[in-house]
Amino acid sequence: MELRTFTYIDVLQPQLASFLQTVASGFLPLEGQASLFIEISPGIAINTVTDVALKQTRVMPGMQIVERAYGLLEVHHFDQGEVRSAGEAILGKLGVTQDQRLKPRILSEQTITGIDGHHAMLINRMRHGDMINQHQTLYTLEVHPAAYAAICANEAEKAAEVHLLEVISFGAVGRLWLGGYEAEIAEAARAIRETLAGISGRANQS
Repeated sequence: MELRTFTYIDVLQPQLASFLQTVASGFLPLEGQASLFIEISPGIAINTVTDVALKQTRVMPGMQIVERAYGLLEVHHFDQGEVRSAGEAILGKLGVTQDQRLKPRILSEQTITGIDGHHAMLINRMRHGDMINQHQTLYTLEVHPAAYAAICANEAEKAAEVHLLEVISFGAVGRLWLGGYEAEIAEAARAIRETLAGISGRANQS
């Protein structure tokens, strides 16, 4: 099994927690809980990862997604120690260390200021989170592997008053949409880049 993403979120921010409640099919996370996102391949093997985490700790599973190639698990708990213990149990089962995950790689990052009302309408029709208004600034991100999109969303929300529009944390690539005022979007983008740069791991080749 290949460890692709392994990342802790210390404190789930209000918008990300609420967003996950709209898309998760398991036990929904709450604001303020700690969370762990882990992505492996092959995808079906995520069941083994889930089994270890739930049998050895008190964490709750929010998402278990099996894609054709990749599998994603998100677990959470108010006790950060439980979440970290789940992570250690998973790494032990896989026989790897945290540093054997893939480093994140930004595939696309764009900031569009003063978006048109019709553009805002198109985004609002597809989003699962907050909405964006015309003349606001839109930020989009594509990151590889996909699960790193979650910590990007959380750190952006910590750094600035932005609107979390959409997060996709599974599949071939992760995607994030943010809306807000230009200065806040710039600060959120800075936090995202710093967060991804600080994640160690194996080289992630194009």
